[in-house]
Amino acid sequence: MKYLYYFLFLVTPLVMFSQTSELFELNKIIVIYAIAALISFFWVTKMILSKKIILKKTPFDIPIIIFLLSQILATVFSIDRYTSFFGYYGRFNGGLLSTIVYIVLYYGFVSNSQNVLNVLKAGLISSVLVALWGLPGKAGHDLTCLIITGKFDTMCWSRGANIFDPSQRMFSLIGQPDWLGAYMAINFFVGLYFYLKSKDKILNFLFYSSILVLEFSSVLFSRSKTALGAMAITLFITGFYFVLTRKFKYYKKQLFLLAFIVVIPILVFKTGVSGIDKYLSISNIKYQISKMSKITETSKKPVANVNITDSFTIRKIVWEGALRLALRYPFFGTGPETFAYSYYNVRPKAHNMTSEWDFIYNKAHNEFLNYLATSGFTGLIAYLIFISVFIVYASKASIIPVIFENFRGTNKSHKAEKINQENNNVNLLAMSLLMAWSTILITNFFGFSTTTTNLYLFLIPAFLLVSNKKEEIVQLGKPNFFQVVGIMVSLSLTAYVLLSLWVFFQADINYSNGLKYSDPRVNDYQQAAYFFQQAIKLRPDPVYEDKFSYSLAYLSVLTANQKNTNSTRELINAAQYYNLDTLKSSPKNVNYWKTRGKNDYLFYVATANGAYLQDGLQAFEEAKALAPTDPKVPYDISYYYSLMYDAAKTKSQKDILANLALKSVDEAINLKPDLYDSYLLKGQLLKKFAKKSEAKKVFEYILTSISPNDKQAEAELKSL
Repeated sequence: MKYLYYFLFLVTPLVMFSQTSELFELNKIIVIYAIAALISFFWVTKMILSKKIILKKTPFDIPIIIFLLSQILATVFSIDRYTSFFGYYGRFNGGLLSTIVYIVLYYGFVSNSQNVLNVLKAGLISSVLVALWGLPGKAGHDLTCLIITGKFDTMCWSRGANIFDPSQRMFSLIGQPDWLGAYMAINFFVGLYFYLKSKDKILNFLFYSSILVLEFSSVLFSRSKTALGAMAITLFITGFYFVLTRKFKYYKKQLFLLAFIVVIPILVFKTGVSGIDKYLSISNIKYQISKMSKITETSKKPVANVNITDSFTIRKIVWEGALRLALRYPFFGTGPETFAYSYYNVRPKAHNMTSEWDFIYNKAHNEFLNYLATSGFTGLIAYLIFISVFIVYASKASIIPVIFENFRGTNKSHKAEKINQENNNVNLLAMSLLMAWSTILITNFFGFSTTTTNLYLFLIPAFLLVSNKKEEIVQLGKPNFFQVVGIMVSLSLTAYVLLSLWVFFQADINYSNGLKYSDPRVNDYQQAAYFFQQAIKLRPDPVYEDKFSYSLAYLSVLTANQKNTNSTRELINAAQYYNLDTLKSSPKNVNYWKTRGKNDYLFYVATANGAYLQDGLQAFEEAKALAPTDPKVPYDISYYYSLMYDAAKTKSQKDILANLALKSVDEAINLKPDLYDSYLLKGQLLKKFAKKSEAKKVFEYILTSISPNDKQAEAELKSL
């Protein structure tokens, strides 16, 4: 178990695999689950051989039980129990299963008295490797790209899919810049403990000094404002701690050098915050002159139409949606990890006017509001209780004992001095762990937890509890027959869990291949359907079934073009079966209703049967009820009405359908007034409905206000 915990903190942050549907988080959670399964096996074996239950009581038992119960209740009352239990596909962190696993790891650690310092060192080594992996990417030569494409550049990260450029914002093996910043902030304070502790050992001191420089520089390279803010706040509290406890003199040289460790990287690499960086130039006068010069030059040139919405503006909109969800589901929320679906139901209209209007938000970008939205006030209060109890306990272990010691005075004897030094190390470790834990709370306030941060969130309390305890030796006798049977049963269950993880891993690789072939640039739905089917055979999952369903619907059109009626009918039946199966497990998932609507359009193309248009229209109406502010839904409804208009027989029917089509497209425009597709569709509909003068105005508006020099709008206008 000892080496498994080392392995957990050393390897998990480094895990990345390019053949899965998600490079980082998915693979990390699989590793965490596998290690937790092995730890559980050896823990159970230890209990069987020692003939006693090895489960330590801790000061955090009640808060942890309350928190776990809140997540169980939220899952029971979830709008999507499958997602709430396993987690949002691709991330999984935050589902009930992951919460249970983190709690198992916590109790496995405290109940078996692991070596805290060695585990922290393993985590610190891992953070150094993560930083070193990311540094070449900062210079335009990303190691991950080298593995994925064989090219030592940064071009494997698509700029068009909201994927970060590692040369601008480093994210290394963690996945996103903000996640990297949060991870490095935690390990900075872990490193700070070893840095201060090694003050009398020159080589160790230099080694940990270098690590602190690397950790802090990595935070700067991530350009994460939340991580930088967390560092600023916790460093200030740390300084206040040393002044309050009168330890400043004891660590005077180390703290003086620490100021340089923080300040010099800021001066060299800057913070990425323009309001701060302008004062960090060698000459602020030169900056002001340059600024005035740029203003003059800009006034002579046309301004590019770049509409990148500030991240905090988007966060405020998402937070508003989270609060609306909390008021709608106040007790237990919508269920853990269901925010990606439930947010659509309360999504503020203002979100449509941001640059990220079409992105899926599977988290509220505030861990506290995320718990409020998905677990209700029950989940948020339970989470806050857990946080409060740990902060109080850690403060008692780090600050209060030192203050009392100062009031009592210091014993001058050699033995007392040795005891004081040991207590000092314990207090220092408690303070460092508290600050590391606090950075998680701060970064989570403006973001959300990941696998790496949650490991520390749940295990740092365990580190604090075990830090001043010696390892206990348990006597293990020779196993009897029943003990051997018990161990074999435990081994069989563990093997089953590990095999299940391997099967899931293989299923996801098939799913990932299916996504690649269904990409519009590849457009090979036959191969895509094959891989989606292989994934389902290994592990039935609504996510796989959804993609498989659409692939089959697309193939039905191809077989219809080949006049293969039997194959077309079989494909349509199969596509409907899998789509209905996804809706049974996730009836509140707007994306599955959209898939149904898209499928029915393809069925109509394949068969010319108008009944599919009615069914598809009903599917989009369901989607509209779940996502009332999504402009894409009324756009699709409008298109459906236009198809029904073409199939209508009488003039009265056509008039009704024409009005409904125009009403829906106007609704789409009202929800997002700058959406090019909606205006183009409206112009085309007006043209179809013989309203040429109105159509002309729409196409002219597109060319003057929406998309100047647009070829399609120009062609439509010319045809009028």
